[in-house]
Amino acid sequence: MASMDDPTSARIQSDVPHAARIWNYWMGGKDNFAADRAAGDAVAQVYPEIVLMAKQSRQFLIRVVRHLAAEAGIRQFLDIGTGLPTMQNTHQVAQAVAPDSRVVYVDNDPLVLVHARALMTEAAGDGRTVHVDADYHEPERILAEAREVLDFSQPVAVMFMGVLGYEPDLKVVSSIVDQIVRVTPSGSYLVLWDGTNTTPAVVEGAARLAQSGGVPYILRAPDEIGGLFAGLEMVEPGLVQITGWRPDGEAEWLDAYGAVARKP
Repeated sequence: MASMDDPTSARIQSDVPHAARIWNYWMGGKDNFAADRAAGDAVAQVYPEIVLMAKQSRQFLIRVVRHLAAEAGIRQFLDIGTGLPTMQNTHQVAQAVAPDSRVVYVDNDPLVLVHARALMTEAAGDGRTVHVDADYHEPERILAEAREVLDFSQPVAVMFMGVLGYEPDLKVVSSIVDQIVRVTPSGSYLVLWDGTNTTPAVVEGAARLAQSGGVPYILRAPDEIGGLFAGLEMVEPGLVQITGWRPDGEAEWLDAYGAVARKP
């Protein structure tokens, strides 16, 4: 657990369930508190697949970033709503393929920021890895700070990995995504996945999360998620369950859909 001796740590509310820490708990991490574990267990009681979803979401990230770095030649990544670092983070996957890759993480969770300081000192290679303290509702701020590291005259991979469900208004979500992608050049990519309302159990799990004090998470239909890629060219296999995006083995069913799309 991070030190609580600095001003950023002082912002951490250990008695209030927090999305990044709950997700960390589901992934088997140690950066969580009793309130987070209680909320996580409340969801898992009615939707045990949430633990698999958390772990498979990281596998999706790994496959996507590796594809973009190795096959699409992307050297710049803007990972918005990154959450707590676990295994094989975006910069580690990208820089393992291309050491000169530049990665900008965006999050406003104080515990994430504490870990980010250590993460930045560990970043290796010729690339750069930085962390921006911002909420995804602040696209102008995100872009202003990202421009200090990323060259927006060259392609950028914009990533929203399982975070947009925390905004209840789909029009706001679409506006956020559009504002970020709009300023990227041709050849850039949008990577996005989110939980879907595709089974009664996952809907009940989302209700339990809210009841336990966690920030409500809005599950959407797959076609609503697909609509966020309007005007972009889908990379095969298109919008699918995250386990089905170029899987390494047999794909398991999950109430989570995502895609990768190229800006023409």
